[in-house]
Amino acid sequence: MKKSYYLTLFFFFALFFTSLNSEAQSFATGNYIQENIEGLSIYPNPVNSGKTFIYVTSKKNLVKNIEFFNVLGKKIYSTRLIGKQLNISNLSKGVYILKITENDISETRKLVIK
Repeated sequence: MKKSYYLTLFFFFALFFTSLNSEAQSFATGNYIQENIEGLSIYPNPVNSGKTFIYVTSKKNLVKNIEFFNVLGKKIYSTRLIGKQLNISNLSKGVYILKITENDISETRKLVIK
């Protein structure tokens, strides 16, 4: 019984440390997944309700898909942004969550319209 217990414990630790080592190696070699859009910026934020445009920029400035959600999580608007200037004239005062997707990488940001 003791041999079985020690053998099981040995295999558990061997598996555990092997998985840790492989994750450390993939991080060290640069084979990791980027989770953020590099240099993402939304301005002005907060924005006054009289303004009709905001600017959404990133380091690469590729085509972006932008989804607008209210604070309850309901999707209210989505668009495809080719440049930097985003029309917000159809949005009323409030707080919105923007899901911005560029090059299969998504990031969320808060937008306040006063």
